[in-house]
Amino acid sequence: MILTIKMKHCTDLTVELEKAKQVANYALKSKSRSSKDVKHLGLKSAISNQILKKYSSNKKIKTVNRVKLTVPHQSIKVNEKELIIPCLDLIIPTDFFRYKFIKINQIELDKTYAYVTGEVKEPELIKQDKYIGVDLNTTGHCAVIGIPHTGEVIKLGKKALHIHTKYKSIRKTLQSKKKYQKLNQIKRRESNIVRDLNHKISKKIVLTAKENNCSIKLENLKGIRNSKKQARSFKYSLSSWSYFQLRNFIEYKAEKFGVDVGLIAPAYTSKKCSKCGTIGIRKGKSFMCPACGHVDHADANAAFNIAQWPLIDPLHIDSDVCKGSTDAPLCGIALSSCEAA
Repeated sequence: MILTIKMKHCTDLTVELEKAKQVANYALKSKSRSSKDVKHLGLKSAISNQILKKYSSNKKIKTVNRVKLTVPHQSIKVNEKELIIPCLDLIIPTDFFRYKFIKINQIELDKTYAYVTGEVKEPELIKQDKYIGVDLNTTGHCAVIGIPHTGEVIKLGKKALHIHTKYKSIRKTLQSKKKYQKLNQIKRRESNIVRDLNHKISKKIVLTAKENNCSIKLENLKGIRNSKKQARSFKYSLSSWSYFQLRNFIEYKAEKFGVDVGLIAPAYTSKKCSKCGTIGIRKGKSFMCPACGHVDHADANAAFNIAQWPLIDPLHIDSDVCKGSTDAPLCGIALSSCEAA
């Protein structure tokens, strides 16, 4: 598993960063990948090579604003208590690192921080008998956790919808004024805010599972945007919803803490009663069961259902895995299945 640790380096790298910017500008203009062409700028070739590689091959980058100093693993010396970067005369202590790196891949540096990226040993994945269910929503709280064995409900990310609505209004105003450059800035800002929120939500979900000695269950929502029967207002919420990003964050953080994650079929999770399994009556965010009289918040009821329902077979999560080739004869398909078995 690859992790990045951010820390302050307390070293003045102003001169080196300015040289790095000049190298990046040269790479954009000339598309050169040889450190000999920028030797006169005075930046160490180990760092120059990384900058040239990045900026000469990336066609999307048009201008250079800020450049980080990227030091490859070959230029880093490692001992028990520190990382040494000879080309920058820099020493980074490792005493307080939360994880022990098996290998250091690279170190990136800006004016204030060092970003140390390396491989760490993955913790053993522990499959628990108990599960917490996580209901992901486009309206209200974007994640609701249900813990069946304690009855606890945790609601997260209520401001997500407010963020999307706010920036939708700002984009509409900027589009009417034809301020397209500002529009791109607003888009990036919204994306960064939502990404930060998803990081916090996913961390809370994984830590909750870890503290309760549980595994995590999520709905398999692949293809959710393909449904045609949706209100116009709901379609906007759905299209601006970063479900896939949040699910990825949950999965990689769970892997880091040794927590197992499983998927269930999403059909009727918000309509069936979590107590008796009868189809209930849902109005907005309220749920009532006509059979047993159970009344609950609709998202909390769904979260408990998710925690209690059986997992999907991993082979059937992606439908393409089981379809086979449409060109192959039936006997050919049968033969391959036997060979695989």
